[in-house]
Parts: sequence; C-alpha cells; structure tokens
Amino acid sequence: MFVPVIDKENKLLMPTKPSRARRWIKSGKATPFWKKGIFCVRLNIEPSDRCIEPIAVGIDPGSKKEAFTVKSESHTYLNIQTDAVTWVKDAVKTRREMRRTRRGRNTPCRKPRCFVPRNAKGGLAPSTKARWQWKLRICWWLKKIFPITDFVVEDIAAVTKKGKRRWNKLFSPLEVGKKWFYSELEKLGTVYTLKGYETKELRDGYGLRKSSKKLAETFDAHCVDSWVLANWHVGNHILPDNKEMLFVVPLQLHRRQLHALQPAKGGVRRPYGGTRSEGFKRGSYIKHPKYGICYVGGTSKGRISLHSLLDGKRLCQNAKPQECKHLTYASFRTRR
Repeated sequence: MFVPVIDKENKLLMPTKPSRARRWIKSGKATPFWKKGIFCVRLNIEPSDRCIEPIAVGIDPGSKKEAFTVKSESHTYLNIQTDAVTWVKDAVKTRREMRRTRRGRNTPCRKPRCFVPRNAKGGLAPSTKARWQWKLRICWWLKKIFPITDFVVEDIAAVTKKGKRRWNKLFSPLEVGKKWFYSELEKLGTVYTLKGYETKELRDGYGLRKSSKKLAETFDAHCVDSWVLANWHVGNHILPDNKEMLFVVPLQLHRRQLHALQPAKGGVRRPYGGTRSEGFKRGSYIKHPKYGICYVGGTSKGRISLHSLLDGKRLCQNAKPQECKHLTYASFRTRR
C-alpha cells in the first residue's frame, strides 16, 4: 500500500512506496503523521520532482458495502471497502417515538412546530442524506491526502414504478440522493458516471469476476468494480496491480440527548450521549502504553473507555486521559 506525501507547505505530491518512506523518515528527510487512519509523510526537503499524474477515484455504491479505489496510470494506490450507514432510519424513528411520549407526559415542552413537507424545502430524508454524506466524507478524506483530479461513479438506478413518472424522477430517495451527491462531488473534481451494465462489460473484458457474496471482505466482492471504474478513466492496466484493501467502518456516535431512553430505579433518567470524553473527541485515534493504537469511546468518573480498531470491542473503561497520546481525529475506524 502506497504512502501519501506532502511537502513543507502541505501541498500534495505523488504517493511513494513504504520502503522509500521508511528511508526518508530514518534519514530525517520526512516526518510521519496520521490522517484519519492512513499513514502519511511530510517532506522536510525540497522534492526532486513535482510532476503530478492524473489520479481517479472509482466509486462502487451499495446498500450494505461500498468500495473506493484510488488509481493513476502507473499504480493502484489504495483500495477501500466500507460499511454503509444504515442505522439512521431506526434512530429517527426512535427519536420520534420518544418525543411523542414525552409530550404526552405532564412535563414542560415546547409547542410543536408547524409541519412543512421536506420536499417543499428542497431537503433530503435523514437516512438518505446520511448514506450519501458518508460517501462524500470518504471522497473529502481521500482528496486531502492524494492529488485526485477525477471521480468515476457507477450510476445506480432506482426500481421504477410503471405509470408513475413523478415517483421515478422526483420522489425516489435513491434518485434524489445521488443527484445531490453528484452536485457536491463536482466541487472536488470532474465526475464521470457509468451504468451498471457498462461496468459489467468492462469487468468481463478484463476477465475479472465479481463474487456473489456481497458481505465478504475480499477484493472480488466490491473493490473489483471500483478498480474497473478507475482504470477505465486512467487506463494502462489489464489486471489489478494491487489488491491490498483498507476496511473502513463508520462509528455510530450517540449525540447528547436530554436523557436516556429508559428510566432507572426511582424514575430518574440519567444524561446520555455526547461527543467529548475528558478533552478527547470520541472516535479520536490515540496511542496507549498498554493497548497500543485504539480509539476513544465514552467517559465515566474522569476515565475514558478505549476500543479496538479491528472490531470495535471495548478494551477498557478506566484509561487515564494523561496516558493517552492523541494521533488524529476520525469518525470511523480502519483496519487492514
């Protein structure tokens, strides 16, 4: 897996091999740092070459898993398989139910706002916006560490309903969401779209196969399509030259709520949620003397909980904040 490089003025350069990055760091020519789960280096000297090749990102959207490939004509720099954001619909439903029950109790509350349909305001449904915002966040993240110029997206289409043209064009969440995504993605670079059948034709032309196991953590599950899309634009390869993958899982951060959903003994509801833990943002990557590199979870009685980057399991609940060295902030966890 290649290492992103920036110069002393934080300008993006072409990525380099890990062996060369290690030599730079050992000789003092470069300084290592983390950028939300990806190891990068900053050159302390003037680079020998500032030539930048066109770099494209292939994007394969999905309902459960998604894939991104960063590729130039020379190399495949990064393959990413991510989990989609799927919990927002249930969270909004729970919030609505709790608000209704709270208004039914004999407690002070604000007067309900006048209902205005979301489509009248030109907005997106929360679950739809969260799904497409997640893809956009990944693109923003990659744009900050690679000199990306183009994006190639597989243009997925909603299931149409016969005789209902307004539904197919205006009211399908998938169609509305991807239209918003394309408009935002154009602010980062040139956007190209290919239909699903065109992606399949390209994949068959290279002699590549896509696995039927959509939840498998293999290159053939989703990254094969993102690689084909990126290679369609920059070309030069017949077979994938790099099948290493980075797995990215979004964190479900619980925002600060008025109280927990269920009362404790005596009918008292404790405060719940938040995004700060003893000075650390939740989700921050830290280095602990015992548990190594992990990320920050909740807090209690002046201590913080630490979680594993591999599976998200809690490692401890009593870590001292002064023993944790902050590396970078991220709203997702990564593993290889």
